[in-house]
Amino acid sequence: MLDAAPATSGLVCRNLSKSFGPVKVLRNINLELRPGSVLGLIGENGAGKSTFNNIIAGVLSPTEGQIWLDGAPYQPHSPSDALDRGVALIHQEIRLLPGLSVAENLFLGRQPVRAGRIDRAAMIEESAAVLAALGVRLDPRRPVRGLSMATQQSIEIAKALLRRPRYVIFDEPTASLGESDAALIFEQIDRLRARGTGIIYVSHRLDEIGHLADGIVCLRDGQKVADWPTVPVPKQELINAMVGRAFVFQHEAPAPHRAKVALSVRDLGRAGAFRGIGFDLHEGEILGLAGLVGARRTDVVRALAGADRADTGEVRLDGIPLALGTPRAAIDAGIVMVPEDRKGLGLNLDRSASANITLPWEAGLARGGLVRPHDVERMGRAQRSRFDIRGRMELAVGAMSGGNQQKVLLAKWLVRDPRVFIVDEPTRGVDVGAKMAIYQIIRDLAASGIAVIVVSSELEEVLGLSHRVLVMSEGRQTGILTRNEATPTRVMALAVGEPTRRDILQPTG
Repeated sequence: MLDAAPATSGLVCRNLSKSFGPVKVLRNINLELRPGSVLGLIGENGAGKSTFNNIIAGVLSPTEGQIWLDGAPYQPHSPSDALDRGVALIHQEIRLLPGLSVAENLFLGRQPVRAGRIDRAAMIEESAAVLAALGVRLDPRRPVRGLSMATQQSIEIAKALLRRPRYVIFDEPTASLGESDAALIFEQIDRLRARGTGIIYVSHRLDEIGHLADGIVCLRDGQKVADWPTVPVPKQELINAMVGRAFVFQHEAPAPHRAKVALSVRDLGRAGAFRGIGFDLHEGEILGLAGLVGARRTDVVRALAGADRADTGEVRLDGIPLALGTPRAAIDAGIVMVPEDRKGLGLNLDRSASANITLPWEAGLARGGLVRPHDVERMGRAQRSRFDIRGRMELAVGAMSGGNQQKVLLAKWLVRDPRVFIVDEPTRGVDVGAKMAIYQIIRDLAASGIAVIVVSSELEEVLGLSHRVLVMSEGRQTGILTRNEATPTRVMALAVGEPTRRDILQPTG
């Protein structure tokens, strides 16, 4: 028997449940979102947030329960149906077609037509307007290929906003953005709220939740375990609800590094990207790379990992000059890199976790030109134990939570201990518990003598993990700070291009 419809407007869920076969992943969720309000949705990976979002957005159908939208029953049969009803989901992962222009991506599948032909002038005009509203300076006619992840995320948001939805789900929209770009998203959310749009905001960044949300709901193991109708809420209380126990989150200082220099970089540069990069990285040292989006930190580490070729400068490993030009050359030399886009660049989501881990090392495993499944499984089991990967290693890695996917990616490049380990955005889109585990992996690697470079948009992460912090601004190195010197204020001053006193090139430490 159906429950009576709610008397008030809004998005209302009652006893919402979802099962996949015998596995119940969502249990009796009761939730209300009012027009013009922001509801923060938190929980560890695997808590059920994505399943809930996909039901509201028409990707999945609930097994049990009811949903009302402004007093009317709501049962979307597809994402397009949900959009027609005024509900949009903005995904964390980028889903744009790189070969098409920005405007073509924004209007994909619903191009305006005039006199029987696509009205490209109208597309460009409307695209420019919605991008400007987001604070994005971008020619709608240019291809998406080559744009930064921050810009692509803004295009994803603009694509949804063109449909003028009444309710919007933001799923980790700032996971790949720095503070200045994230601030633009917050401004747009405030505009949406002011015009009466209801918003569900999902993020692992609890400071963002505290800043934006009018109320907060926490899911754990598919159930709603906490509900705060008003804010502020102490961060520790949020963390405790997410993990289900008293949980103290604090960074431990890394073990002292060794005196020997493992990697030496001098005057590294690539035209149009970065220039003048120079530092010494010691055995057992963690060097953090900090900077705002557009600082070109990723470009630097891609050059060190052989993914892009540098135009100028010199790189030495243990005093020996390197000629880096391909990832294989870097790997053979002892330099490996975990990319920031784990799904697009790091993992094959359709293959098993074990197969992903063994992929770079298949040549060494092959016997008579063939890689035996037993050897793949054996290596997968060994890395599962070493990195505490949860889940069945023989299943497709795409079915794993974000935290476990990241552990698989780390395990993939640590089958053999490298000389230099580079990790770009090590905890992007993972929950608090997984963050702690990944931080410990990084500290353990450094303690064993491996030289580590960490790129992160989270300032707390960089400062907490690193022995020293190299700060960049618009492709330039503006300073290297010791752990004691690297205060948030000082790092941010360098990140906006204001070097002070001794915040200059410091190749040695």
